[in-house]
Amino acid sequence: MGHREDLLEGAKRCLLAKGFVRTTARDIVKESGTNLASIGYHYGSKDALLAQAYVAMVEDMSELFDGEVRGEFGSLERFASVWSNIIGTMREPGSMWRLSMEIVAMGDQLPVVRDHLARAQREGSRGFVAMFTGVPEEDQPDELIDTLGSFYTTLMMGLMAQWTFDPGTAPEAGQLTEGLRRTIEGAVATDGAP
Repeated sequence: MGHREDLLEGAKRCLLAKGFVRTTARDIVKESGTNLASIGYHYGSKDALLAQAYVAMVEDMSELFDGEVRGEFGSLERFASVWSNIIGTMREPGSMWRLSMEIVAMGDQLPVVRDHLARAQREGSRGFVAMFTGVPEEDQPDELIDTLGSFYTTLMMGLMAQWTFDPGTAPEAGQLTEGLRRTIEGAVATDGAP
């Protein structure tokens, strides 16, 4: 592994151990066995490196979301199965979702990081659409990402907040699925009503 990869792996470990705000460039250098100049050379800044490390961690987590998924694309069974996998990652000790909430809360303080993560969030929305519908990421029109992808991303953000704040009362996949089922029933019942 070269300095670039060593820095990225060291930054991931620092993020999980200390969070975004408390991680220093020296922490990353110590954890990665590199030097301070390498951060600027390979990533431009400590914050850019940490943002890239965070995005890589989220991408690694997305593989766990796909796990054992049941149900046809678009079905309530698939909806429950995928959210069950996602929620399973939130239960784990040292879950990175607390880190996610820290990053969301401090977005305005780090505009470069926020912009980098906003672009990554859009790609995350594409991934959600593919998981739930089976529409390959490269075939998704912007309208689908801006509607259905945004819907799934909003659910994810809400779950992260609830599981971080109070895991004891945070919803399970079955509760989310029942809520969606009731929403669909209500929409169908009132469709065409004056």
